[in-house]
Amino acid sequence: MAIFHPKHFLTSLLALGIVVEVYSRGPVYTPPDVERLTDRFSRVSVDQSYNVFFGESNVHVTSNGTGADLSLDKSSGSGLVSRNRYNYGFFNAAIKLPAGFTSGVVVAYYLSNADSYPHNHDEIDIELLGHEKRRDWVLQTNIYGNGSVSTGREEKFYLWFDPTQSFHDYSILWNNHHIVFLVDNVPVREVIHSNAISSAYPSKPMSVYATIWDGSEWATHGGKYPVDYKFAPFVASMRGIEMEGCILNQKGVAPSCSRSRLSSLDPVDGEEFAKLSSQQITGLDWARRKHMFYSYCQDKSRYKVMPPECSAK
Repeated sequence: MAIFHPKHFLTSLLALGIVVEVYSRGPVYTPPDVERLTDRFSRVSVDQSYNVFFGESNVHVTSNGTGADLSLDKSSGSGLVSRNRYNYGFFNAAIKLPAGFTSGVVVAYYLSNADSYPHNHDEIDIELLGHEKRRDWVLQTNIYGNGSVSTGREEKFYLWFDPTQSFHDYSILWNNHHIVFLVDNVPVREVIHSNAISSAYPSKPMSVYATIWDGSEWATHGGKYPVDYKFAPFVASMRGIEMEGCILNQKGVAPSCSRSRLSSLDPVDGEEFAKLSSQQITGLDWARRKHMFYSYCQDKSRYKVMPPECSAK
């Protein structure tokens, strides 16, 4: 059922003596019940699992090391990088986004190996894009494999909650079978490891990053609305860190956790995580019907010839 919520109230108009509430996004939908993947794995502290990536003066560890505030001001953005690299895994951060005028601000939670493979890197992105004129934050997902940066595989969603009022879980499940992007445990996108996308499927060990930075050149309407630093600092708070998967050992040799076959003993690459459950499929369908407003597979003006995985769907 669609409901209206007062937090999306913009203005009131008097019409025939009746107060009419106008909202930025229209109806707000309640997500279906889904399994809580975040309940299956242990949480880890920020100070034991991350190092500062950049902007050290704008990184503040909170709650006895279990959380962190990442800030963007005119001097610098900031970010964290995991101490371990992973061959696959489940990765989660509960994030509270900055409120107010946030055009051009990008908060990203992602996996990448660009430091190790500058010419053929892999990447799995959750990017939260600030907006102008009190509009809503936008969730953008994307993947790159083997340096396939010339083909953007973006999909964009409106969220079904106000991400500035409380913490919400943003998760990535990545294994040899599929990549799943989840918000509050609801799948919003699944990329199945098929022959059609195999050349662009992330397959090399990656680190986990959490960053906030200035994306004025592209983030909001193609750079039309840059960051306005009179509203700085912009602070993204994170906690609820989960990183469960196959860790690349320091010598870089083959890991003990195998990707060659299904195994019920493997908590992230095993049979239970090889495909979505019926509840998760229902949640995925709901998120895409109700909240997705852009998919690269539907952008015929951008791609005269669609990437092969689009025709395979």
